Amino acid sequence: MTTTPSRPNLWRRTPLWQKIIAGLLLGILAGALMGKDASLFKPLGDIFINGIKMLIVPLVFSTLVVGITGMRDPQKMGRVGARTIALYLITTAFAIAIGLVAATLFQPGVGADASMSAAPQAGEAPSLIDILVGLVPKNPLQAMIEGNILQIIVFAIGLGISLMLIGDKGEPVVRVFESFAEAMYKLTAIVMAFAPFGVFGLIANVSGQYGLDVLLPLAKVIGVVYLACVVHVLVVYSGMIALLGRLNPSRYLRGIVDALVVAFSSASSSGTLPVSIRCAQKNLGVSEGVSSFVLPVGATINMDGTAIYQGVAALFVAQLVGVDLSMTDYGMIILTGTLASIGTAGVPGAGLIMLSIVLAQIGLPLEAIGVVAGVDRILDMARTSVNVAGDLMVTTLVGKSEKELDLAIYNSDNRL
Repeated sequence: MTTTPSRPNLWRRTPLWQKIIAGLLLGILAGALMGKDASLFKPLGDIFINGIKMLIVPLVFSTLVVGITGMRDPQKMGRVGARTIALYLITTAFAIAIGLVAATLFQPGVGADASMSAAPQAGEAPSLIDILVGLVPKNPLQAMIEGNILQIIVFAIGLGISLMLIGDKGEPVVRVFESFAEAMYKLTAIVMAFAPFGVFGLIANVSGQYGLDVLLPLAKVIGVVYLACVVHVLVVYSGMIALLGRLNPSRYLRGIVDALVVAFSSASSSGTLPVSIRCAQKNLGVSEGVSSFVLPVGATINMDGTAIYQGVAALFVAQLVGVDLSMTDYGMIILTGTLASIGTAGVPGAGLIMLSIVLAQIGLPLEAIGVVAGVDRILDMARTSVNVAGDLMVTTLVGKSEKELDLAIYNSDNRL
């Protein structure tokens, strides 16, 4: 006599990414059917996001300290850091170029009937000196309270190096951080069990808020941005995984699904960081040391998704106001966008700041920023997903180059 598995057992056996995708689709359906009344489910999303945010600072700090002390070699840390930043800059330049090509081919600004509203206040990008000075926290505890990830990274690296240099005397402290990091991994798994319900609440609210009346006038620019994002992930990221890492790109794509769905629904790279770390270690087989170092850095400086948006938005504005750009302008967009991605890293409203810098550099009206500001949340969801995919791609390549990628886990059919 055979028995069918009970529903609770079936739910436990279902992979997390399938549960999250189900929550995403049901959220879209609920928003479409209920409209603005779907905001009823927003508290589910808020609880989930608060749980994720609760993890960020203790998880980043503890895993970074453990990662640094685990390297046991300052030269290795420098090598990993250099490779990480170089890969992020290269992919950012590719991202802007893809955005420009997509906007050139599909012409989203031609024939667009969108009135120019006043541009939101983008502020100014900080100078290089301000960025460097701001990296060092005056008060590490204050940096943790404010969630300043860059300052937390600097303090954690300094503490990790110091523990490494004092040798045996630092071992008791290192063991405390190792235990604390393990506890944070377990807490991440507990919070992620709520992810399908949180994603449902988030997407239902967004789907209900942005109806067809808002989306249709700018449907073309939204479609071009989303298409460019998909191409960037499938061609650039998967291509680098295959060519540089000599790895199966489909395994990479399957291993990052959990993080991508959370990134899409939350529109926050930092908020997705606990899930990204879990995917890197459990699904992709990257070591704790590499993933704990590369991913927090990527969450703050990797802005490929925003770079794609810069390319599309710049050409959209040029087409909207009837300005023909020269090859020099195209080159300036790529150069300015790549450099601005460093200067605005970790700054609130970074996408807006980057766009204002790019438009000003090629002489386009800043007021045009207001045209796409109404659907910025829809675009931000795609941008964040690309950023997170890039973080995990770079983490995988760095892990492979440092021989800290468990191929048995990477090639496994089991995705936790």
